[in-house]
Amino acid sequence: MRVPVYPNFIPVSLKLQQQIQDIILNSKTGISSFAFANIYLFRNKYNFKVSLLENSLLVTGAKDGKTFFSILGTLPQKAILTELLKQYDYWKGISEEQAMLIPSEMCSEDRDNFEYLYLRTDLAELPGKDFQKKRNLVNAFVKTYKLEERKILPIGKETLKDAMQILDEWKQGKGEHADYDSAKEAIELHETLGFNGMVFYAKDIPVGYCQGETLADGKSFAVHFEKADDRYKGVYQYINQEFAKIIPPSIHYINREQDLGDTGLRQAKMTYRPIGFVKLFSSNASAKAG
Repeated sequence: MRVPVYPNFIPVSLKLQQQIQDIILNSKTGISSFAFANIYLFRNKYNFKVSLLENSLLVTGAKDGKTFFSILGTLPQKAILTELLKQYDYWKGISEEQAMLIPSEMCSEDRDNFEYLYLRTDLAELPGKDFQKKRNLVNAFVKTYKLEERKILPIGKETLKDAMQILDEWKQGKGEHADYDSAKEAIELHETLGFNGMVFYAKDIPVGYCQGETLADGKSFAVHFEKADDRYKGVYQYINQEFAKIIPPSIHYINREQDLGDTGLRQAKMTYRPIGFVKLFSSNASAKAG
């Protein structure tokens, strides 16, 4: 099965994984939203469909009753872009590189979908006064659970059930589904999607897991899912630091994705002192007139 050429579309499936990943790899993007895993795991939530635009991937979907499209790669001819802007409610996930190639009045910053970038070394070392509160929480966890009582194992056949247990407990604690379905499928397809991840234990009890992948730019690692039982004080801060230590030194940045406009999540992400953002843009309503 292959991605059809525009204007034909096909739903996202695992059979398209290699072709889509090749397109993304060629674009060398460090955008987590454009990773195949994110497109696939949220295909049902947004009804994603794909089409081939020369050497780029056209992704269409719907959210809150409005249709949108995204272009992964180089922009198409002006006539095709104009056609897409007329056909869909808006253009979503415009990269900074793409935004520089279109009139400035066509798009604006989509702050809710900015992806947070952190230095791997900052998260691994938690240096200076800015990270004092984070270090205190990590210390609270490691003092409660001594070195011999803590264990970190790669997500694999032997630990998948433990990651799933953590996810189920997280869901019960939240009292809502949130991204549960996508996170569950991510565990089930951990190897197929080429993920790297770890399960964290305290006294042989699984208390958290972290899961993600290296992005196509080769310098960034995207944390797609991080779940824990927050009844264990400091567990999230401990997982965050330990996973950053495990990631290879060749990775300079950790991409912890968007806050989606959630005020509490935005505050939490900012406390880790991002060094910048992967900025994304959306088309303005007036773009249709162009």
